[in-house]
Amino acid sequence: MNPDLSISIHNVSKKFRLFSSPKERLYEALHPFRRQYHREFWALNKVSFDVGKGEIVGILGRNGSGKSTLLQIICSVMRPTYGDVQVNGRISALLELGAGFNPEFTGRENVIINGAIMGFSRREMLEKMPKIKAFADIGEFFDQPVKTYSSGMYVRVAFSAAIHVDPEILIVDEALSVGDARFQHRCFQRVRDIMEQGKTILFVSHNTDTLLRICNRGAVLDGGRLCYFGPIADAVNHYAKLLYASTETSPEDVAVESEPLRKSTHDRPSSLTPDVRDAIANNPYYNQHETRLGNNEAQIIDFDIIVDGRINPEEIPAHRSVELIIKIFFHKDIDNISTGFAFVTVDGTYVFGTNFESLERPLFSGRNGKSVAVKFSWKSHFTGGDLFLNVGCHTFVNGEVTFLDVRRSVAKLKFADTPGIAGFVDLEVGTELLQISDAPS
Repeated sequence: MNPDLSISIHNVSKKFRLFSSPKERLYEALHPFRRQYHREFWALNKVSFDVGKGEIVGILGRNGSGKSTLLQIICSVMRPTYGDVQVNGRISALLELGAGFNPEFTGRENVIINGAIMGFSRREMLEKMPKIKAFADIGEFFDQPVKTYSSGMYVRVAFSAAIHVDPEILIVDEALSVGDARFQHRCFQRVRDIMEQGKTILFVSHNTDTLLRICNRGAVLDGGRLCYFGPIADAVNHYAKLLYASTETSPEDVAVESEPLRKSTHDRPSSLTPDVRDAIANNPYYNQHETRLGNNEAQIIDFDIIVDGRINPEEIPAHRSVELIIKIFFHKDIDNISTGFAFVTVDGTYVFGTNFESLERPLFSGRNGKSVAVKFSWKSHFTGGDLFLNVGCHTFVNGEVTFLDVRRSVAKLKFADTPGIAGFVDLEVGTELLQISDAPS
């Protein structure tokens, strides 16, 4: 195995036998002619990728795509049907809720057992115990049976145990969505500490904002197959296409994408009528590496930024009123439409985003062959630098969101610097010295 790799996954496949009832399992086991009563289900099918030392890789996919099965194979909880996994380093894993702890034992006892599985002696785990207990912060319940824990308490103890055994590879499977906000914040601080130590992390989450903030690369699974592996921003975009595609894609038809998925208006087939054209590519802010998704029943064909009467200025001044005008063209009659916009940083972190339903504005309608212009008014309180603009519109079909046209990172906007302020926004802080008094006698 390459010493620069932490994990090497080669052609991993996992097959399960599914029975309609327990009786069929028994019939198959006892049948004299080995009649088959089960049907085969491939949870993973020829998955291959490598994770380098110090990388943080996000694993994305719809429910049932094989994410948890893959992590369990990496952790040696189960064996693959075909293929192999090579791991270089000590793994500490926080898998799905309920895995690994004995409900009859106390939190303290489970931590000691978990440490023994990792190769630590009882004495070593007792030395670590004060820090583990303090981080979990569940009080006297630490010495009560785990079966009495709430889901949040379980995650507190499990995560605390996982991060205090000095792992070289940390694997987290969707568990951090359970705890309260303060605990989640502490967890992510700890994850960042592990990142700064150059450790390897595999992180499964449906929260794409989290993955964009902490991951270098992403792997997207669908139907047990790896359909994308590459930069995390492009992985998130590919995942969004799987979630909101207008037609279902068969897993067998999905090829692994090894290059970023970028689609500009120039290489997107256009169904616009001859007298209506997509003008965004001519906008001075336009980013040709935008990512676009939607069912094409409506298209965002133009936008403008207006500041102090100037259209699309080179730089947007601080603390000024700004208007964003989005133009949408409709290819059919559509009701219950919402549109919105968002700003993201270079690494994909969402700084701000909103739309009609978030603002509790009435949804609107569009008619075939007609255009609608929507204006958003806002004030620029950004601290400066470059931000990317997302614009999009969607409707609702049977209560579910259906994307009409979403153009992510469609434009790069430059905001004027505000010296002396750190972060994303300028809160226009004022100071006042209220009182000076003598020391108390």
